Amino acid sequence: MALIEQEMSPVRTIAIPDPILDVLSIWRPTPLVRARRLEAALGTPARIYFKNESVSPAGSHKPNTAVAQAYYNKQEGIRRLATETGAGQWGSSLAFACSTFGMECTVYMVKVSYDAKPYRRSLMRVWGAEVFASPTDKTNSGRAVLAADANSPGSLGIAISEAVEDAANRADTHYALGSVLNHVCLHQTVIGQEAKKQLAIAGERLPDVVIGCCGGGSNFAGIALPFVPDVAAGKKIRLMAVEPASCPTLTRGPYAYDFGDTAGIVPIMKMHTLGHGFVPPSIHAGGLRYHGDSPIVSALVEQGIMEARAYGQVGCFEAAMLFARTEGIVPAPETSHAIKAAVDEAIAAREAGEERVILFNLSGHGFFDMASYDAYLAGKLVDHELPQSSIDKALVELPKVDAA
Repeated sequence: MALIEQEMSPVRTIAIPDPILDVLSIWRPTPLVRARRLEAALGTPARIYFKNESVSPAGSHKPNTAVAQAYYNKQEGIRRLATETGAGQWGSSLAFACSTFGMECTVYMVKVSYDAKPYRRSLMRVWGAEVFASPTDKTNSGRAVLAADANSPGSLGIAISEAVEDAANRADTHYALGSVLNHVCLHQTVIGQEAKKQLAIAGERLPDVVIGCCGGGSNFAGIALPFVPDVAAGKKIRLMAVEPASCPTLTRGPYAYDFGDTAGIVPIMKMHTLGHGFVPPSIHAGGLRYHGDSPIVSALVEQGIMEARAYGQVGCFEAAMLFARTEGIVPAPETSHAIKAAVDEAIAAREAGEERVILFNLSGHGFFDMASYDAYLAGKLVDHELPQSSIDKALVELPKVDAA
């Protein structure tokens, strides 16, 4: 109920309980780093900063909300949480949080990522979670998908349906979501709030552009939302969400009401969507393979306060390699999208002879994604051209909502 209250709250700031702060203090505040070596390699007058969320126990930004969600559920006497995960960052983060508060955790991991990222599922099991490759034969929604396609690679929408069904059938279990919803974005704003203070400590002005990769929208919202009041006050700050071209929710999806899951179990939300039946190609950035987006991010994009950009995965891995060889951090495939946008912005500043301040969220490391880098180095990565017909087919299933 505390999370539902946060979801609907009109209050601008909500205090973080001490038990949550105690766990967050294991790795927070995270470093704000100036990417001087990357700047030098690009020959840009831009100053590039990144917020390094990879230093968390799970290696990404996801524990910021996982710890909070586990805590509030524990306070209500819930014994077990069920969830989905794409690339595994969220599943491992919730496993960590449940372990911290003495709770059980069940994770439905998108099958293509389950197979491609074995050490992510190992990490979840280290923290005591049980992990299943979704779609499974354990739920009605999973069995329905397998009946239609026995070799389905899975999707976040399918895994969400399975996790929600699991939770609905057990009194001791609640469902936990790692992105999209308002309370999740709220918990993630610790990223942007810290970044603003750290920029001030460094004597730096507000950024010209704030960048984050975007699947469901939580890490982008986390770094960008704290700058929305500055935009509203007239500051010229671009807030840029970057998504894969093979799953172009914000850039090609209509702004419409849709289900957040494939089976249509959860309530509809107004968001940019590719249709809840859309199954994107099996790209390596598994955490960005979601058909919808945060209602808050979607609304702000629709209003022109935020902007969106889409990239193919080959160019993103090129940027990731440059970042790894200059700054020494191997980024997650999801994060590579933000890096690609930051590199493009820095090059644009060089070509225009402009001084710019660029801030992006390094949402996670790629230590569990080395198979993706192996594929890139072997020349096996390809960009997936997404035909409009694939989107149109899924959009036919949008729920019929009265315009009034």
